[in-house]
Amino acid sequence: MSQKLRYKQQITKPLASILLTILLIISSTSSFSGLVDFSNGLYDYAAKRFGWEAPKRLQIMQTTVRQMKAGSSPNFTNLLLKSNDIGLEMPFLRKTNDFYNQVPYFSDMEHWGVDDYWATPVELVASFGGDCEDYAIAKYMTLKDLGVPIERLRITYVRAINIGETHMVLAYYPKPDSDPWILDNLIPEIKQASLRKDLVPVYSFNDDDLWLANGTARKGGATTVRLWKDVIDKMIKESRM
Repeated sequence: MSQKLRYKQQITKPLASILLTILLIISSTSSFSGLVDFSNGLYDYAAKRFGWEAPKRLQIMQTTVRQMKAGSSPNFTNLLLKSNDIGLEMPFLRKTNDFYNQVPYFSDMEHWGVDDYWATPVELVASFGGDCEDYAIAKYMTLKDLGVPIERLRITYVRAINIGETHMVLAYYPKPDSDPWILDNLIPEIKQASLRKDLVPVYSFNDDDLWLANGTARKGGATTVRLWKDVIDKMIKESRM
């Protein structure tokens, strides 16, 4: 805030106490801002909800993501923005894709007992099960945490012709108008969308915007995706445990 505020009276003790509380809340939430900055409270929650092996799985996730961060340049994001070479980010795309694809596939009804459930990365790994939306979300959040600009990432809803079902993947765009690279749980390889004739795009979104299949962008449209909002809310709660 650029405008300076002048007080004619000293701040009272109750007000000072409130301000201190607010600062402590901000401090505590910012300390868990990273995707894998897990607290003991989160480990306890995961163990109670998903079993005693859940914390161990989360520790493996934590180690994997931190190793990728350590293997990237401190200026990774800036280098990406200046580079036209997919070779810079491809090792991180592959590592992320391979890691989450190890988690066994289960339908939402099998795993969560509901028709449609979008899990957080913590829920996916701790429960050791999920479906296409969960893989795509975990890959998106991990690459974002590594410093990949979100404008290059789009969670993409498609029709998977070979299996006759709706499906979700993560698309990586080196440039806004480029042929995106597809991170998918159906196949291990990361291929460009033009080579995935089995996938028909319906819509895509990231933190900010939503795109229709014809390329039309809706600024702020991601806020209309209800289950995406639920995922964000759950991740905020996890960060505060």
